[in-house]
Amino acid sequence: MSNASNVAAAGPGERERDARKAERRRRRRVARDERAERARAARSGFANVANPRRSGLLTLVCAVFAVYCLFPFFYLLVNATKTQADFTSTFGLGLGRTFALWDNIRTVFTYDGGIFGRWFLNTVLYVVAGAGGATLLAIMGGYGLAKFRFPGRRAVFAVIIGAISVPGIALAVPQFLLFAKLNLTNTPWAMIIPSLVSTFGLYLMWIFSDQAVPTELLEAARVDGAGEFRTFFQVSLPLLAPGIVTTALFAIVATWNNYFLPLIMLKDSDWYPLTIGLNQWKDQASTAGGQAIQNLVITGSLVTIVPLVIAFLCLQRYWQSGLAAGAVKE
Repeated sequence: MSNASNVAAAGPGERERDARKAERRRRRRVARDERAERARAARSGFANVANPRRSGLLTLVCAVFAVYCLFPFFYLLVNATKTQADFTSTFGLGLGRTFALWDNIRTVFTYDGGIFGRWFLNTVLYVVAGAGGATLLAIMGGYGLAKFRFPGRRAVFAVIIGAISVPGIALAVPQFLLFAKLNLTNTPWAMIIPSLVSTFGLYLMWIFSDQAVPTELLEAARVDGAGEFRTFFQVSLPLLAPGIVTTALFAIVATWNNYFLPLIMLKDSDWYPLTIGLNQWKDQASTAGGQAIQNLVITGSLVTIVPLVIAFLCLQRYWQSGLAAGAVKE
C-alpha cells in the first residue's frame, strides 16, 4: 500500500524522470549487448562478411579439394583434343601435336553408324522417365507423409530408413530375376521402372516438406476454400522448390551414371545407355581384331558430362531459402 501510495502521490515530473532513467538504462544495456556481439563476431570472423577471418590451413584444404574435383575434368578436356596416336605417345596432362577436338566430336557421333547418338537418346529417355518419375513420386509421397497423419506412419518411416541403408547393388540380382520372370529384360522398362523408386529422395522431401511448408499456411488456404490439390500445387509446391531441385539432381545424376543395372538388364546395344556404350568402346581394343579408340572414349565421356554440367548451372539458382521464410510469425 505504501508503494502504491508513493506512486500515486508522485507528480507528473517525477514519473517522467523515472521513465527517462529507465530508458537510459535500457539503451545502455542494448549498447553493451551490441558491443559484446560485435566482439564475438570479430573473434569468429564468420558473422561479419565484411571482415572474414582468414585461415591459411582452410584455404589450403579448399584448394586441394578443388584440384581433386577438377582434375578429372581437366584430364578429359586435354585428352579429348588428341588423336589416337597422340593419346598413346604424349604426356597425359599435356597437349598433343594436333588439336583434334572438333574432329573427335564429329567422329564420336558418326562412328559405328552413329550409335553414340542412339545411346545418348536412350540415356535421356531413362533420365526423363525414370528420374522425372522418381522426383514426382518423392515430392507427393514426402509431402503426404509430412503433412497428413494416418495409421502406420511410423512403420512407413522405419521402412524408408531401412531401404536407404540397403545398397542398390544388393538389389540388382533380385530385380533381374523379377524382370526376367516378367519378360521385361532387354527392354527400356528394365531401366525405367527401377529408377522410379528413390527412397533417399522420398526421405529428403519428407524432411524438407515438414520444415518448409508451415501448417498455418495450409490451414489458411483450407479456410479460404482451397482443396487439397489446389493447396498442394499453388501454396506448397513453390515453397518446395529448393528440395525439389535437390531431389531431381540426385535422381538425374544417379540415373545418368547408372552402370551396373543396365549391365545386367540389357543385352541389345541399341538400348544401351552412355555408360555401357562407352565401356563397350573401351573394351573394343582388347578383343581380337579390335581397334583402339581411346580418343573417342575420352571425347565421348567429355560430351557425356556436358548435360549434367548444364543441368547444375541451370538449376543452382533454385537453391535458396524457402519463399515463406518469415511469413509466419511464431
